[in-house]
Amino acid sequence: MRHRRVVLAALLVCGWLLPGAVFAQGGTPTVPAHLFFHVQLGGAAAQPASGRLLLFALDAKTAEAEAAGGKDGKTGTVTEVDTNDFRPTRTAVAAREVSRLVPGQVIDIDTDRTAFPAGWSQLPPGDYYVQAVLDVHHDYNYSGRDAGDWISPVVKLHLPAATIPALTLDTILPARDPWQLGKHATDALRKAVPAARAQSRDIDFVSPVLSAFWGRPIHVRARVLLPPGYNPVGKQTWPTVYYTQGFGGNNDRVVGTLVNVYLAMQQRRMPPMIWVFLDESSPTGTHEFADSVNNGPWGTALTTELIPYLESHYRMDADVDGRFLQGHSSGGWATLWLQTRYPKIFGGTWSTSPDPSDFHDFTGVDLYAPHANVYHRPDGTLYPLVRDHDKVLATFEQFAKLERVFGPYGGQMASFEWVFSPKGKDGRPEPMFDRDTGDVDPAVVAYWRDHYDIAYRLQRDWPALKADLDGKIHLWVGTADTFYLDGAAHRLKAVLDGLHAKSEFHFVPDRTHFDLYRIGNDRNGLLDRFAWEMYAIARPHSQLKAVGQ
Repeated sequence: MRHRRVVLAALLVCGWLLPGAVFAQGGTPTVPAHLFFHVQLGGAAAQPASGRLLLFALDAKTAEAEAAGGKDGKTGTVTEVDTNDFRPTRTAVAAREVSRLVPGQVIDIDTDRTAFPAGWSQLPPGDYYVQAVLDVHHDYNYSGRDAGDWISPVVKLHLPAATIPALTLDTILPARDPWQLGKHATDALRKAVPAARAQSRDIDFVSPVLSAFWGRPIHVRARVLLPPGYNPVGKQTWPTVYYTQGFGGNNDRVVGTLVNVYLAMQQRRMPPMIWVFLDESSPTGTHEFADSVNNGPWGTALTTELIPYLESHYRMDADVDGRFLQGHSSGGWATLWLQTRYPKIFGGTWSTSPDPSDFHDFTGVDLYAPHANVYHRPDGTLYPLVRDHDKVLATFEQFAKLERVFGPYGGQMASFEWVFSPKGKDGRPEPMFDRDTGDVDPAVVAYWRDHYDIAYRLQRDWPALKADLDGKIHLWVGTADTFYLDGAAHRLKAVLDGLHAKSEFHFVPDRTHFDLYRIGNDRNGLLDRFAWEMYAIARPHSQLKAVGQ
């Protein structure tokens, strides 16, 4: 079979066989042939490279219209071809693993073998913009293209082509200075960067328990932000907020939020507190600061190692009424988990749009239903996963299958399994669902329930948790949440209400995953409110008020 493929490729190069067709006995065209590309590493590369080779193709009209900013009838210069989570099927993606690519070496990629949404031979004939990326860290699912990845120029091609198209990986992406804020940052934020940076401390802590689990040094990373007027000597201490990021976040990507918090404290829109911006990213996705048989004891590392370390180095309130949690999305789930798992350590969580806290509603899917399937409802209709209010943008199936093309590590669905699933015989986590069919494995879901279903755990263990947890859960979510996360929040509220627990839930009308924090013209107004609510617990007799109050 390999010899036959080489012969076919040679015929294509010579123009003797039209791509897009194979010939049955007698010379009659039958089914489309596989569409191949040549890709080489530029000769200027200093050493061989490896990683996941990804090809992206977008039809020319769409690409040019988007490059022009969507202005009717205008076209722009296309400088990048990539996917979009909110329009997953608009870009064709193909992939193959590359174990060693020598500078100048040419390899072939079969764009029908591992592809989304389908093999490229099925693309409608026409003009396309194509780009190749070598994902050297196998983290495209989590970070997209980033520092160290090789990229090719964007090439406009007619597909299917008369000969095998060739792309050259000739540019290595440089590291970005995280303190250079993005184009949407305000002038006030930019001016606050030097002061915020001076009050920020990078934390790189080697965890003994995680290192023992993995058999090598494992680093816990964070950024500590000290408030204006912080004094490292004396008796004064400050309340501390432990902030966790959503999926895709890391130590560099949190800098914008860090600067915003510093500016808010400087302007007295927030009270003076110490903020610890935790990095919960890992090669497997987000570890959620949960102890896991796959990722290791991250919750133990945080609560028994990192927090004592920080409290010994910074003037923090070292008591339950001075430690608070705040996080959004996957970070929202992490803060809910930490608060309910360690209620004697934390004084309250302000969790926003958390990932599913009740697996009866896993972004709309009841994982406990008989014959559960995450792709299709019992009537055969597809489960949506991403929406813009009433408009469905992507289905669960599309999201999962695109993630599979990008690779086995770091994707959102795989990340859940690295946290929640039992370890399989091959050393990897057991998949919760079949990626081809969407069928749910009930044995894996039973393990998820017993170990990580927050609503189930609260209902089961409430008598033991009540004294330390009552009144500490504060949850906010939009009724139009982009990923349907309001459904699980309603179920969690029902469980807590049934237990007669004290909790605070806010379902903000018509807000999505991305505009939940907006109050008036302030995109982060809700964060200011949270900070004052925390401060009132830590300093109940303080007369300090926000500016304007």
